[in-house]
Formats: sequence, C-alpha cells, structure tokens
Amino acid sequence: MEETRPMTIQIVPNLSVRDGKAAVAFYKEAFGAIELFRIEMEDGDLFAELSIGGARVFVADESHRHRNLSPDTLGGTTVRIDLLSDDPDGMQARAIAAGAEEIHPVRDEDVGPRMGAVRDPFGHKWLIGKHWTGARRPG
Repeated sequence: MEETRPMTIQIVPNLSVRDGKAAVAFYKEAFGAIELFRIEMEDGDLFAELSIGGARVFVADESHRHRNLSPDTLGGTTVRIDLLSDDPDGMQARAIAAGAEEIHPVRDEDVGPRMGAVRDPFGHKWLIGKHWTGARRPG
C-alpha cells in the first residue's frame, strides 16, 4: 500500500511588470532582494526568482499572449503585498530612496501593526510593516 503524505503548499507572488530587468534592479536596491535565478528570452523578456528576507517572489515581463498583464497596462492592481520587517521605517525609506512613491508614511494603526505603504515604479502596492500577532493595541 502506498503511503500518502500531506502536500506542502507555498504561495509565491508572481509580479508582472513592463520592464523586468529594471524591476529586478529596483527590488534589489529597495528591499535587499537576492536574485536566485534569471531566464532571459531571445526577445529580451525576463523571468526571475528573487528572495526578499527568505520569501520567494517571481518577477516577469508582462505577456499579452498569456494574459499576464502589469498594473501599468491594467491601470492599477487589486493586490497588496505585505512586507513585514523589524524596521518598517528604514525599509520604507530605502524603498522611497530607490524610486517608490509613498502612499502613506509608516505609522501606528488602530488595528494592525505599525505600517506604511508605497507603490513601486511598476505599479505594485507594498504595505511595509512590523510583524503582528493579531492582538489589538491597548488604548
């Protein structure tokens, strides 16, 4: 009898962008991303896997043929990416210095962790905050 094991599940964001090479460079500068691998197609399109603090993220040039469109093409995004850090203030400052647009500064929230928000140059929204246990703040 064959033994069954529980399947390991991972969720890995795959960010569609208009300029994959520039996006990889931005994520390295803004978030300290490490490039794990990169595939460049003959037409110049790119697919890369990055690690940001151990979390995997894929970055790929948008593909109209595969209907993988960037926020620039769609006019926005419905996805928010939470980047949790021991130093959200420093992380957000680094992202802004690298070219991200500040949506709101890092601040203490009534519910949730200390958090700020930026939009990267490729249209993706990043919420940058501290780790949170789900507990409400006293007050």
